[in-house]
Amino acid sequence: MKKQGLSSGILHHTIYHQDDTYDWMVFIHGAGGSSITWKHQVKAFRPFFNLLLIDMRDHGYSKDLEPEYSTYDFDIVTDDVLRTIDHVGVTRAHFLSLSLGSIVLQRLYDRRPELIESMIMAGGVFKADWKIRLFAHSGKFLSYFVPFRWIYDTFIMIVLPRENHAPSRRLYRLQSKKLTPTEFLKWLGLYRDFFHIVKRFYRRKLRTSSLIVMGGQDHVFLEAAQRFARKQAHHAELVVLEGCGHLCNLEEVQRFNDAVLRFLGKPVSTAGESTVSSGPIA
Repeated sequence: MKKQGLSSGILHHTIYHQDDTYDWMVFIHGAGGSSITWKHQVKAFRPFFNLLLIDMRDHGYSKDLEPEYSTYDFDIVTDDVLRTIDHVGVTRAHFLSLSLGSIVLQRLYDRRPELIESMIMAGGVFKADWKIRLFAHSGKFLSYFVPFRWIYDTFIMIVLPRENHAPSRRLYRLQSKKLTPTEFLKWLGLYRDFFHIVKRFYRRKLRTSSLIVMGGQDHVFLEAAQRFARKQAHHAELVVLEGCGHLCNLEEVQRFNDAVLRFLGKPVSTAGESTVSSGPIA
């Protein structure tokens, strides 16, 4: 394992390199998270792939990144990721994203499709419904009156409301404490770019093999993922893990890992198969 700090705008990242003959897998976490998000996937995927785990700007150990910006858009965030990937020397990889990281992956697909061997989107975001729009606009307004921590915790409770989601809530709240109020507001400002990107990606014809893994209790994002999978049936496979919420890679580790490894043609265990639904479901 190699951990590398910041230099010349390179994001903090961790490399698990097995052999040059192995395929690469690149991990993109969600807003408020960090590469720790993937702690349960490293052990499972390391025997089969070279791994690159990235802390996005302001998250984890990617602090005080140059150049600085007064506001963010998804091209700035994507530039950070591309600069780091190129720095490591990855020319083609399987990409695994979580939550808002799927929007970064969608932008990567727009800009560098030749870089992507396959796309795996856990808790994927494919449509901005009224709940997301309401939160984005109200969050920006409320930021002038209430602490950002209250806004973030409210969003976490909306997305992960059930008792069995509590461990995921705790982990994301813990990681998000590294965000300053200024950094949080810059990331909240991405909503202006967010709506345009998901609309364009939703409408375009997908040409890269893709896996979408969703929790059956993901009441905010599951329906849009199902519609997207039906629309892109030739290239997108949907797996729904029943009994878990939005952060399905944290809540159902074994079933999630098996679904990804099966999709990539690697050996898996047989645990939990009876509670996994595959394919675009209504």
